[in-house]
Amino acid sequence: MQVLVAGAGIVGMSCAIWLQRAGMDVTVVDRAGPASGTSHGNAGVLAAGAIVPVTTPGLAKKAPGMLLRRDDPLFLRWSYLPRLLPFLSRYMSYATDAHVDHYAAAMSSLLHDSLDQHRALARGTPAERFISDEDYCFGYASRADFEADSYGWSKRDAQGVPYDVVSGADYAHYDAAYGNAFDVVVRCKNHGRISDPGAYVKALGTHFEEAGGRILLAEISDIETENGALRALHTSAGTLRADRIVMALGPWSKAIAHKLGVKVPFESERGYHIELVNPSHMPRSAMMVASGKFVITPMEGRIRAAGVVEFGGLDAGPSRAPLDMLRRQVARLLPDVTYDRVIEWMGHRPAPADSLPLIGANDAAGASYSAFGHQHVGLTGGPKTGRLIAQMIAGEVPNMDMSPFDPKKHQGASKR
Repeated sequence: MQVLVAGAGIVGMSCAIWLQRAGMDVTVVDRAGPASGTSHGNAGVLAAGAIVPVTTPGLAKKAPGMLLRRDDPLFLRWSYLPRLLPFLSRYMSYATDAHVDHYAAAMSSLLHDSLDQHRALARGTPAERFISDEDYCFGYASRADFEADSYGWSKRDAQGVPYDVVSGADYAHYDAAYGNAFDVVVRCKNHGRISDPGAYVKALGTHFEEAGGRILLAEISDIETENGALRALHTSAGTLRADRIVMALGPWSKAIAHKLGVKVPFESERGYHIELVNPSHMPRSAMMVASGKFVITPMEGRIRAAGVVEFGGLDAGPSRAPLDMLRRQVARLLPDVTYDRVIEWMGHRPAPADSLPLIGANDAAGASYSAFGHQHVGLTGGPKTGRLIAQMIAGEVPNMDMSPFDPKKHQGASKR
């Protein structure tokens, strides 16, 4: 069977490798090659416990104040607001306890074994060396801040996410990098870290090609359908046809999905990172700074601080405010770290209104498949998504409930 995979991020490369291992002839199409977008710039955390969406009860009341405070993690390009409003209305409609429970159960089934899924994907390849098994930590400046976050931890409790709550002083015995910045630290177990996400995905791409796969650098300009099913991709390298086509274009998936009738309400959620290059010393584990909703991660030759949320569309360049916020917070948290220079980056996360990724067939015949919309957890959920897509294309039934991720549930929905 010949399969085209559109997109060479972690999700697309995972799909391609598992399809290849299932004996299929696979070509990946991407405008710039493996890990050129979000898969390069993420926090590098295998966040198996990331099962609580941004849209929790009370968000509508908190969001306006967050937009006005310069050290809060929510940003908006105000000129984009008129275009954003239809999506925002749908997005906020999911800020209910019932949807949080639905999301948590679905995402727990997808993410709980993330570390094992990455190891299985990378086993025997040069990408293996980037994977480590360690806690993912959440740092709170005060006990009151931790208790204010009890809603999210109760949802993790309900799904059996393992973690330990320790004092900041006890955590400092393990990692002294943060001094007394945190009063409470939560150490999430059975998580992991990728020490260089961009290099990791590129290594997977090299493995895929060495095993006989093809990566074609080309821009996808349009699609060709027949009776509502995707039959070909029109690209700068010509028209490409295959028995099956997988759409894994991340935040650039919306236009094609809508042409296929999968009219998911969808936006780009812009994320940022800064990197301290050649730092004088490293933190030991990835740390979510609860006050700023960004993660400080030790990486190869640098410390990366990645996160925050900005709505501003796909076309505008980076904003200064999120980058300046990250610089201020990192300087406060790691005052004794010296470094050679700072690298700044902005990228796009694919954000469906209900925060659930789309994984499965777009049409009854199974001519094309969606594998996008993972929002903050593309790296975490990419390998398992790829395995699930390969199973479905091979005619197998995955051993989990796929209905929360079914692209066909969005057919006929609002275009925003």
